[in-house]
Amino acid sequence: MSNFPKKTAILVGGGPAPGINTVIGAATIRSILSGAEVIGLRDGFKWIMQGDISHVTPLTIDSVSRIHFRGGSQIGIARENPTKNRKHLENAVSSLLRLNVNQLITIGGDDTAYSAYKIEEVADGRVRVAHVPKTIDNDLDLPANIPTFGFQTARHIGVDIVKNLMTDGKTTSRWYFVITMGRKAGHLAVGIGKASGATLTIIPEEFGDKKIRLHRLIDILVGAIIKRLSYGRMDGVAILAEGLIEKIEPEDFEKIMKIERDDHGNMRYDEINFGEILKKMVQEKLKKYKLKTTIVHKNIGYELRCADPIPFDMEYCRDLGFMASKFLFDGGSGALISIQGGNFVPIYFKDIIDPVTQKMKVRMVDICSESYFIADRYMIRLKAEDFEDAHELAKFASTANISLDQFKSDFQYLVSDDIEEKEKFDEIGEIKDDSVNNGGEE
Repeated sequence: MSNFPKKTAILVGGGPAPGINTVIGAATIRSILSGAEVIGLRDGFKWIMQGDISHVTPLTIDSVSRIHFRGGSQIGIARENPTKNRKHLENAVSSLLRLNVNQLITIGGDDTAYSAYKIEEVADGRVRVAHVPKTIDNDLDLPANIPTFGFQTARHIGVDIVKNLMTDGKTTSRWYFVITMGRKAGHLAVGIGKASGATLTIIPEEFGDKKIRLHRLIDILVGAIIKRLSYGRMDGVAILAEGLIEKIEPEDFEKIMKIERDDHGNMRYDEINFGEILKKMVQEKLKKYKLKTTIVHKNIGYELRCADPIPFDMEYCRDLGFMASKFLFDGGSGALISIQGGNFVPIYFKDIIDPVTQKMKVRMVDICSESYFIADRYMIRLKAEDFEDAHELAKFASTANISLDQFKSDFQYLVSDDIEEKEKFDEIGEIKDDSVNNGGEE
C-alpha cells in the first residue's frame, strides 16, 4: 500500500438514516487532515461491483463542512449486494485499487457490514476497511444501551407524529394503526410507543422464536379495542413493528397476495400493505360483535429516514466518522466502529458476523427487561388478570355484545400459558379490495 498515495473512499449502503452526512463530513475532514485524498463512491456498491469507476465524487473540507446538519446522503445510497457473485466482489476490489484507494469506510446496516467483511477478505490487506453501523431500527449487535446512529432522531420525530395522531384520534373518535419500520426487531416501535404513551405497542419479540397466525394478531387488536370501549373510549393508537410480518405464517399472507423479496433475500415490506390488511380484518371481526370502529392505518419510516439529525445524532455521528478515519490511519481494519462510555472500541467482523447466515447478529428487544414491563403495564390490551376479574370480564363481554363464555372462548387463548393448546382454525377471509395489493390509503 505504500506504492501509491493515501486515498480514502466512503460509500453508503442499505436505507437512509439521519446522520449519514454527519459521518461522511467528519470522516472526510479527519482523513484530509491526516494527509489523504477522499472520494465518495456514489450509490453504494452499485457501480464498483460492475467495474465502473466513473461514479465518484471528490470530497473536500469545503464541500462537507456543513453537511452534518442535513439528512440524506451527499453521495447517494443503494442496496446492491456484491456478495452474491464472486465476480462482483472481485470487481469491487479491483475498482478500489484502480482508484488508488487503500482505505474504505462503509456506512450501513447488517447487509452492508457483511459486504464490507467480504471486501476486506478478498482485498487481502490491499484495502483496509472500517464499517460505521447505521439503521433507525437499532437492531445491530452493539453492546446494550449503545444505539445505532439515526435511531434517536427517528424516535424523536416518530413520537411527534404519534402525538398528533393521538390528539386526532381522540378528537374524531377513531383508531390509528401505526406501522413502524423495524425489519428484525421492535426497538423503534417500543421507543415511540413508550415515549408517546400510545394505547398499545406490539413487537415481534413478544412471540418468541415461533411463527404466529395472522388471526392471533387480529384478536390482540380487537381485544384492545373492546377493552378501550368498555372504559368509554372510542379512540386509540396501536404501534406495530413491521417485523411482525415475518412472524406470521407465510401461508396467511399468500392467501391474500404474492410476496416479493429484495437482493438480500429480505421480504419487501413496502409491497405488503400490512396496515390495510389489519384494518380490514379487524373491522370484519368487530362486525361479529355488532361493533363499528373507524380505523386509519399509517406507515411511518420513510419520513424519519432522511430527517435532519437531532443534536444527539449530530454529536454521535461526528465522533463515529472521526474514529472510523482514525482507526484506518492507525493501521486498523475489519471492524465496526463503536463508541462505548466515551471511548472508541472496535468490534471486529469475525466476532459478530455469522459466515453461514451471512448476517450480523441481531439485537432484539429484551421483553424481560424492567423498561418493557413498565410500558406493558400501561398498555390497553387484554391480559391474564383481566380474565381473573369477574367484574371487568363481564364489562368486556357486555361491550362486545356476547356472553361471558363466548368472550372467554374467543379471547382467553391470547393470555394462555400454553398458547399452542388453542390455535383456532379461523380461515383468512378473502380481501377483495385492490387497495391491499396496490398500496391504497383511506
